[in-house]
Amino acid sequence: MVKFRLGTRGSPLALVQAELVRAALAAAHGWHSDAIALVPIRTTGDRVQDRPLAEIGGKALWTKELDRALLANEVDGCVHSMKDVETIRPAPIVIAAMLPRADVRDRLIGADALDALPEGATVGTSSPRRRAQLLSLRPDLRIVPLRGNVDTRLARLAAGEVDATLLAAAGLDRLGRDAGFAIPTATMLPAPSQGAVGVEVRADDTVAQAAVAAIGDAATFACVMAERGLLAHLGADCHSPVAALASLAGETLSLRACLFAEDGSETVASEAEAALDEPVGAALAADLLARAPDAIRRLFNP
Repeated sequence: MVKFRLGTRGSPLALVQAELVRAALAAAHGWHSDAIALVPIRTTGDRVQDRPLAEIGGKALWTKELDRALLANEVDGCVHSMKDVETIRPAPIVIAAMLPRADVRDRLIGADALDALPEGATVGTSSPRRRAQLLSLRPDLRIVPLRGNVDTRLARLAAGEVDATLLAAAGLDRLGRDAGFAIPTATMLPAPSQGAVGVEVRADDTVAQAAVAAIGDAATFACVMAERGLLAHLGADCHSPVAALASLAGETLSLRACLFAEDGSETVASEAEAALDEPVGAALAADLLARAPDAIRRLFNP
């Protein structure tokens, strides 16, 4: 008998992440894995692979079909890579829990270090953040759009379309791929929420909320929500090159962030600390925007 229906994108990585959630739910509640059904849902972001997300609708392309299925009661919860979830969510949907966060770093595929890339090397990425960060560190690089799932991007790299690309370490690890050079966060901060897998449910479904809450990692939830709070107060969207990472020590939450001009020519960075129950993202956003040059400030809409 199916006790819980989990909506998920159908990509290999999304399915692996959904399996992680299924295993966690089964362990938490003593359910057989067959009692948790995975319901693959094809999203616009999966169908359209030839253009950057920012050109065709942003992060909603990963969520709107899953949202529809959830609100239509076709599934009880939806599994998401949290970095792909819009900052402002529909009121009838809540983030019920997040699994323990995985490696937050980016991995460079195609060279052993950023400094090892040849002069003028072509790097494929459709992420405004990665583009800006790369150009900030290596203005000589040529950045070209590269979308698709992990296998698609690795295949295009192998075919020689680009000299290198960047992929999230967490995704590679979850797929069992030991590839690439992990770039330290001191060199490249990750995308807000990178490495975190979350589960959303209907706000009025207290049964589903309780079931999912049992698998939640409180530290991950606090850090990711702080990073999402920063995005909200910045008025960031999919065009905004922003990197951020929160950490938790006892009841103190620390948040580091960096904003970039689109071409990486200008940056502004800052960090803040606050008690766990304080809105650290709001103060940090205000500080960053107050010090940001026009080339950066115009990319945000607080």
